[in-house]
Amino acid sequence: MAEPSFYIGVIGNVISVLVFLSPVETFWKIVKRKSTEEYKSLPYICTLLGSSLWTYYGIVTPGEYLVSTVNGFGALVEIIYVSLFLFYAPRHLKLNTILVVAILNVFFPIVAIAATRSAFKDEKTRSQSMGFICAGLNIIMYGSPLSAMKTVVTTKSVKYMPFWLSFFLFLNGAIWGVYASLQHDVFLLVPNGVGFVFGTMQLILYGIYRNAKPVGLSNGSSSEIAADEEEGLTSRAPLLS
Repeated sequence: MAEPSFYIGVIGNVISVLVFLSPVETFWKIVKRKSTEEYKSLPYICTLLGSSLWTYYGIVTPGEYLVSTVNGFGALVEIIYVSLFLFYAPRHLKLNTILVVAILNVFFPIVAIAATRSAFKDEKTRSQSMGFICAGLNIIMYGSPLSAMKTVVTTKSVKYMPFWLSFFLFLNGAIWGVYASLQHDVFLLVPNGVGFVFGTMQLILYGIYRNAKPVGLSNGSSSEIAADEEEGLTSRAPLLS
């Protein structure tokens, strides 16, 4: 009979897949309009970086294959997102985006993997060093939910912090936090614990401001893009592993 961590991990995989697929509507708009307009590529580039490194971590860490499967799927999805952005981005953005992709999605993962393999001969130490890198990157990325929460408090509106994304941030952190506890994996536990706390805070803010009178909100397509961008930033930040 499978261990409880296996069933928790499968549930976590399902939730993480849903979060990975959350920007599909945004990219459908980009394809229909044949332009990236004011959308930003950095959230998707950063998620591709995290997913790639977590996939490697899951491969080199015994018993963490559920981490590698969901992040392998996530890396594939993010490659599609970034490719669509590159295809539809205006020329002046395309060159800059290619440079960022080359640095964060090619150069950095190669250097990180090569450095951990050359610096440490023991597989356990290699795994731990990669886990430290992955956890550190995810904690840095939690600046995005903080930005979304600041926007909610400033505007007194939850328009830029959709309920379901906040709920999945909360649920994703909770499920993977439980999984990490059962696996005794501190590198998964710490960032997912942070995600759970931030998800809880977002749900509390949603309850406070969902019926509040908004202030300082703009109208038009720029507002629509800003809302989608905040949604993208919020969905990019959770640890999807």
